[in-house]
Amino acid sequence: MKDPPNPPTHVVHCCHRLHLDSTLRIPCIISPLNLNPVLQHHQIKNPREMAVVASAPGKVLMTGGYLVLERPNAGIVLSTNARFYAIVKPLYEEVKPESWAWVWADVKLTSPQMARETMYKLSLKHLTLQCVSSSASRNPFVEYAVQYTVAAAYATFDKNKQDTLHKLLLRGLDITILGCNEFYSYRDQIEAQGLPLTPESLASLPPFASITFNAEESSGQNCKPEVAKTGLGSSAAMTTAVVSALLHYLGVVNLSSIKGQIEENKDAGELDIVHVIAQTAHCIAQGKVGSGFDVSSAVYGSQRYVRFSPEVLSSAQGASEGMIIEEVISNVLKANWDHERTKFSLPPMMTLLLGEPGTGGSSTPSMVGAVKKWQKSDPEKSLETWKELSEANSKLELHLNTLSKLADKNNDVYTSVINSCSNLTPEKWNETANDPSQAEVVRALLGARDAMLGIRFNMRRMGEAAGIPIEPESQTRLLDTTMNMEGVLLAGVPGAGGFDAVFAVTLGASGNNVIKAWSSLNVLSLLVREDPRGVCLENNDPRTTEITSSVSSLQIV
Repeated sequence: MKDPPNPPTHVVHCCHRLHLDSTLRIPCIISPLNLNPVLQHHQIKNPREMAVVASAPGKVLMTGGYLVLERPNAGIVLSTNARFYAIVKPLYEEVKPESWAWVWADVKLTSPQMARETMYKLSLKHLTLQCVSSSASRNPFVEYAVQYTVAAAYATFDKNKQDTLHKLLLRGLDITILGCNEFYSYRDQIEAQGLPLTPESLASLPPFASITFNAEESSGQNCKPEVAKTGLGSSAAMTTAVVSALLHYLGVVNLSSIKGQIEENKDAGELDIVHVIAQTAHCIAQGKVGSGFDVSSAVYGSQRYVRFSPEVLSSAQGASEGMIIEEVISNVLKANWDHERTKFSLPPMMTLLLGEPGTGGSSTPSMVGAVKKWQKSDPEKSLETWKELSEANSKLELHLNTLSKLADKNNDVYTSVINSCSNLTPEKWNETANDPSQAEVVRALLGARDAMLGIRFNMRRMGEAAGIPIEPESQTRLLDTTMNMEGVLLAGVPGAGGFDAVFAVTLGASGNNVIKAWSSLNVLSLLVREDPRGVCLENNDPRTTEITSSVSSLQIV
């Protein structure tokens, strides 16, 4: 039996413009989450009762830039409080009697921040999506997330559960995606309003503010919005949020009891399924098999990460050759995912800060391509730089782990030293060591600083050799100034570097002084902090009320 040539005609074939009510006073639509929506769906009449909200964090790759692309090099990636949210619920209150013969399911994707609503038809036979809205509103990350998640459900369910799944899908999928403001740059809006470049100005923006900055040209025609990002991995967080919400909604996994934190040397079980599907969808959507650290941190949280072998995705890459999607995903789920992740977070009394210098973002793929080209053209020199950079990364990891252990071993001494050093410039930190135990903490602090300086030196050397601005001159001046401030342990360019936001790690309460100093240097301090949690369901979270209120206040015009 073949799918009908055209989807049913009752779907509106257009791309709606949406407006968001900034008051956010509409009552929350979320009821307690269902532990097994697939088994309970036939008892529920109101689609709001089935709404599932899942979130996944953005990331900061503190060490491992470029190296993490190759096994067995490791990277330290911190998950953040900037989170992407996905809301999944049925599109219709009940299955219509005439729908039993349908082999298409309706899927609606709403992105309020982009003022977009896109309609799709999901083939329940081939598990492929057909867009029936304007092509300008396509989102390949969500499209692959939907296809692969539904395929995972069919691949793992028995016949009875597949029948139940089929009925649930006939009610349609209503998916809404929202990203915290921290993923995007609002610097221009703040300056246009004459506000100071401070976190308070950022905090004054409405939640999930619009990012459609140039939705219309002077001719009145719609065009692709310019979206300035801060480099926190929005596509990975968005993909992971959609996959996790759908997997829970369809009953493939139960994330209700998962706290989202990585557990060392333990099988994460259902989170592993989220990871595999999210990695697959993200890689295929971006057209290449990346290192995957951004998706891994979105799923499991802060960690030390070693990438998976790219071969695990060979089945998915070959899907275009006519393989059935269900079989592709079944193979991917059974593949040997050999990535390594170890629990990691910043030591106590340390704060992650991000600052936006206002010099514009950088293209990570083009920078990675330039480094690979350099490696091939000068293998001997590149290998030497690679080795020194790897050693500096390992030293920083070692010293940070040592500091965490010292905090556990003697918290009073550790706290005393951190508080003292937070008020002093680094060259005076040794003055705080009055006994061997205090000296041990100071040595680890200074060792971490030296390792960071080594990382920066080799990143600059690699950039110069490859002809790309990994740590541009303007960033070097800013980072040097920052690292010489009172209470600053580290400062650097995260990930692939370039002109994205810079990061700093501060001691004690010194972060406030750094924020003020950055503001005087025309650097906007973002509201981003480390949050070691990975993916999780949102329940009884005040942010959930904001999200669902935003969705329920949408008006199509």
